[in-house]
Amino acid sequence: MIARRTVLAGLASLPVAAMGAPAPAPAPAGFVKRLSPRLDAIIPPSATVEFLAEGFRWAEGPVWVSQGDYLLFSDPPANTVYRWRQDEGAKPFLSPAGFQGDIPAGVREAGLNGLIIDKDGALVAADSGTRTIVRIDLQSRERTILAERFEGKRFNSPNDLCIAPSGIIYFTDPPYGFTDGDASALREVAHNGLYALFPDGTVALLDGSHHRPNGVAIAPDGRTLYLALSDEKQPEVRAYTLGADGRPTGQRLFHDFRADLARGLPGLPDGLKVAPGGHVFATGPGGVHILTAEGEPIGLIGTGKAVANICFGQDGTCMFLTSSDRLARIAMDHGRTPA
Repeated sequence: MIARRTVLAGLASLPVAAMGAPAPAPAPAGFVKRLSPRLDAIIPPSATVEFLAEGFRWAEGPVWVSQGDYLLFSDPPANTVYRWRQDEGAKPFLSPAGFQGDIPAGVREAGLNGLIIDKDGALVAADSGTRTIVRIDLQSRERTILAERFEGKRFNSPNDLCIAPSGIIYFTDPPYGFTDGDASALREVAHNGLYALFPDGTVALLDGSHHRPNGVAIAPDGRTLYLALSDEKQPEVRAYTLGADGRPTGQRLFHDFRADLARGLPGLPDGLKVAPGGHVFATGPGGVHILTAEGEPIGLIGTGKAVANICFGQDGTCMFLTSSDRLARIAMDHGRTPA
């Protein structure tokens, strides 16, 4: 199996200096590729990618905390959640963030991955280390496990999540947290699933057919659920039509990244977010692909490296990007994206 981080990062060998010593690789530059004039209403023509912090093992799961005017993002391999503020930069906020004791053998990513803020202002996270969906009070740091098993068996390593207007938490459970992936002796469920955690605590498997379910996001009206497949053989975003009970009634291909992957662009489908107007922001080969509600690409934002995930922040005036070992930001048109 191709290691996920290797594929996502799209690593290239370093250039060699004349004397044979490795020369430092230049820092990748950010860019905005405009595929349609409609992008100007979302990303201002003057906007550029700004790098805010670096040096992380694998930056993931950004979420804006409007009550405190700061960003949280995770580094799952380092078992740390960082807080970024405009006036102080990025500093550790939760460490350890996921697994709290000695990390068991066979666990590769002991930290939190996807992060989201619930209606009460608490952090809800996909905890790869403890293999749970966990709620963390940001003031007391008290942790409450919301879900840890399906049909009596422990999850693999919950990866990403979103909360529907109904309060349903949708989350994915690939094996990325295991050193041995699908072959790990720690596995208890045989599939890599897309799940729903209902407000009454019930957990339902919605789809267990995909090899690498990853990013998940829901449309503002709660009727469409998007799922990214970080699968080099099926690099797609799928769209599920949801019934009144929050369960899928059908699914379709929303966007195919095979051509981008074939071009050797860094990354695979990973994080997803949906703006109020229905535009889908999907990380994939090359960066963040901005798609209409019909799946038509209108723009691409790149950093030169794989982009794992994104979030909107600062009162809707910007988008934050977690990109390999770096945190970046780009300006957005005020009022057209969620805070």
